[in-house]
Amino acid sequence: MRYLSLLFLFFAQFVWSQADVDPILKYDDVREKVWVDSIYNQLTFEEKVGQLFMVAAYSNKDAEHVKSIDKLIEEYKIGGLIFFQGGPVRQAKLTNRYQSKSKVPLFVGIDGEWGLSMRLDSTYRYPWNMTLGAVQDMKLIEKMGKQMGKQAKRLGLHFNFAPVLDINTNPLNPIIGNRSFGEDKNNVTERALALMKGIQSEGVLATGKHFPGHGDTSTDSHHTLPFVNFSKERFEEVEFHPYKKLFREGLASVMVAHLNVPSLEPRDGFPTSISYNVVTNILKKELNFKGLIFTDALNMKGASNFKQPGDIDLEAFLAGNDILLFAENVPVALEKFCQAYNDSLFDDARLEHSVKKILKYKYKVGLNKYKPIDLKNLYEDLNASEYEDLNYQLYENAVTVLKKEEHNFPITNLAEENIAYVKLGDDSNDTFLNGLKTYSRIDEIETDSIPLMLENLEKYSKVIVGFHKADGAWKKHDFKANELAILDSIAKRKNVTLAVFAKPYTLLSVKDFSKITNVVLAYQNNAIAQTVAAEVIFGAIGAKGKIPVSINNFVKVDDGLKTSKTNILSYSTPKSVGMDPSVLSKIDVLAKKAIDGNMTPGMQILVARKGKIVYQKAFGYHDYRKDTKVSNSDVYDLASLTKILSTLPNVMQLYDKGKIKFDTKLGQMLPLFQNTDKKDITLKEMLTHQAGLQAWIPFYQATLDSTNHPSKKYYRKTYSPEFSLQVSENLFLRKDYQDTIMKRIADSKLLPKKQYKYSDFTFIILKEYLEKTQHRSLDFLSYHNFYKPMGMNYMMYNPLHRMDMSVIPPTEKDKYFRYTTVQGYVHDMGAAMQDGVGGHAGLFANAVDVAKMMQLFLQKGNYGGHQYFSEKTFDAFNDCAYCNVGNRRGMGFDKPQLQGEGPTCGCASMTSFGHTGFTGTIAWADPEKDLIYVFLSNRTFPDSADNKLSKNNIREDIQKVIYEALTD
Repeated sequence: MRYLSLLFLFFAQFVWSQADVDPILKYDDVREKVWVDSIYNQLTFEEKVGQLFMVAAYSNKDAEHVKSIDKLIEEYKIGGLIFFQGGPVRQAKLTNRYQSKSKVPLFVGIDGEWGLSMRLDSTYRYPWNMTLGAVQDMKLIEKMGKQMGKQAKRLGLHFNFAPVLDINTNPLNPIIGNRSFGEDKNNVTERALALMKGIQSEGVLATGKHFPGHGDTSTDSHHTLPFVNFSKERFEEVEFHPYKKLFREGLASVMVAHLNVPSLEPRDGFPTSISYNVVTNILKKELNFKGLIFTDALNMKGASNFKQPGDIDLEAFLAGNDILLFAENVPVALEKFCQAYNDSLFDDARLEHSVKKILKYKYKVGLNKYKPIDLKNLYEDLNASEYEDLNYQLYENAVTVLKKEEHNFPITNLAEENIAYVKLGDDSNDTFLNGLKTYSRIDEIETDSIPLMLENLEKYSKVIVGFHKADGAWKKHDFKANELAILDSIAKRKNVTLAVFAKPYTLLSVKDFSKITNVVLAYQNNAIAQTVAAEVIFGAIGAKGKIPVSINNFVKVDDGLKTSKTNILSYSTPKSVGMDPSVLSKIDVLAKKAIDGNMTPGMQILVARKGKIVYQKAFGYHDYRKDTKVSNSDVYDLASLTKILSTLPNVMQLYDKGKIKFDTKLGQMLPLFQNTDKKDITLKEMLTHQAGLQAWIPFYQATLDSTNHPSKKYYRKTYSPEFSLQVSENLFLRKDYQDTIMKRIADSKLLPKKQYKYSDFTFIILKEYLEKTQHRSLDFLSYHNFYKPMGMNYMMYNPLHRMDMSVIPPTEKDKYFRYTTVQGYVHDMGAAMQDGVGGHAGLFANAVDVAKMMQLFLQKGNYGGHQYFSEKTFDAFNDCAYCNVGNRRGMGFDKPQLQGEGPTCGCASMTSFGHTGFTGTIAWADPEKDLIYVFLSNRTFPDSADNKLSKNNIREDIQKVIYEALTD
């Protein structure tokens, strides 16, 4: 009872004492009050004043700077630090150092409006606020705030000086602009609130700025004192609107700007940051703000031009500010405070009000139980894969279509289009251009001469113009006069899609949009924005964004057209499709193992799930000289992948139209076989390798002379109408030899019985059948039936007809037939003897285009909204017809092994399908997991005999990792 009585008395005293104190200093619990009071009571007058100062610190400066901060902490007992430029690990080490020297744990803050990268290298960068202004899903912005809070907390930060609450009503504002969420007060409030909630949910304090409102200034307060000529009523109605809302929702702190606002502070040229009327009467009393109040940086000319260091600090304190940010001379300021106290310019109650408030918030962020920053895995934690995932989502929701022509956007009818690209601006466009080329063939046209450019554009049906400016929040993003002239000249003559990778205000200089067909605003010029814009233009994703500002008479706030999405491959992050990126990263280790073990000089690896490419990397070099690194746009010899990526889909189309059936016999298909022992072999038996055909014939050997070199009877070193089949760079075969190849197949012996035996003959025969019945070559059929309408810019036969050898890794140093390095010509000897166009080999591509065909199969014949063959047809061809007799093959597709080793990791479902290739390739799709895996290499270089890649199960082990990465 005695204990309870004492406890009751304590609480009664506590409640009674709170009734008479500053309402700001009502505490959340007893422990908070005890800690604040105990710290406060230990401080001398000078130490209390020291708590008011938050000075600038850098992690990229020299030892003298570090010592100067040490001195301010140890001798002048400053209360906090605001970090600027540097790096995260360096900053963390300095933070631990500085905290260890401080009597009272320091507040540590940063200006990180779009993440820590606003100040620090090696940290994550989110979109600008103006970009977020286009995002309509507030949950995404709150999630971004939460991630920013998590990163700040991990770095030992207690404040992020965000969100910006300025309503940017002046398009020419030199200092706010992209830092604002837009020009509409409600939009700004919604997004700022979401960001604030996210930041503060992690125990990091958010700061609304720049009170009373910096959005309609025409000068930069870093250099001078901006003038704002709004009435008090205007501020109440517009500028204060977001503050009122965020105050009600628990905003921790506010930063007061250096502004000249006659309606709020009548003294001429008197900065709002040191105005008692603005800080105390309006912010604290009228708006009833109870949180911490920061000045904007006191070294800024908007303040420092008005008063000297020390004087400006004292004026700011007397005005009602709690924390004096970026004080230039703390020792002088401390002297000024002592003198002012002695002169009764402020009393103990005023000092207690701010100092105890500071201590109260230090308690709230856990500084009563301070722990040093753990440096282990700091970089990795600040750059976690989940941040990339959200960034993609933000840009996918931000990119805005401001104008589009019906039935002309997105660009989908690729079979009918011939598209050019013109670059404007002075910054990188690589990701955008490569992204466009992912979806269609795109030719870049130079702009050095407008007449020549227009002449070169004549043959194109559409032109995409990309405007690229450096991704800096304060950089000039205006079109130059010559760029506007180029844009205008193209728009007058062509269907133009303008994609702007710069701030919205860039569009102000375009006076006439009437002739521009489509306008896409991507807001920023970085890899994700460029990727997403390309996806929107071709319909891989739909546009969702709405512009947060108005542009002359062209668009108003919240304009933005939604566009359709088609079922073509797009890009995203592993997490977005239920895959663990840390597990997927093990692929890199296996790729390195293969390269270090000389199993292949290089490779491309791609993983797609749920219609999104989530892993795409190039490893190693074209050859072991290591002169040329592999890039994702290089094209590899696909070898037997040709069977399912070229010949088979053409056969499937004929089957779909009823022109051929599984029980159609070879003798019916080709008269050549009518009088042979192969006449009754069915299409089904051929496709499943159940026909009893020989595996292959080395056709080339019969064309060699006694020295095992190409015989002059069959070859010439130069092209002629009679010797027109190009086998390699300087070797041409007789044009009639294809008949010989078919005759030798027809005359070949069948196996003793029909059982599974893999054979190239099937697809050599099917190529002949397709060309005879369709009266077109196989390469023509594949290009027009599939590759062009599907936007496959990199899949082709005979790639040297369209691209330079430098982007085609070599496949072998041939010492038995062609006696040259085989590069750009098909490795398979039989396909080479068919002018590079074989039904079983000859195709070249990069991993993305292979993935497109696999996605077509995965979507059962539909891609880009076009049905190439029916679902029923695909299901028929994916059937494992002879599984019951130990033959795993589908109708042309390979299938997972039934037992033992095989083409897959053993973890793919039985509905999965694909193929492997002799040059070290695999393409595999799994409908049950909605998953695609592509691996391309030139393991055959320089010698194809020793297949170390296969012996070491590299392709299979990578596939196993992919399945291990699945999280749903």
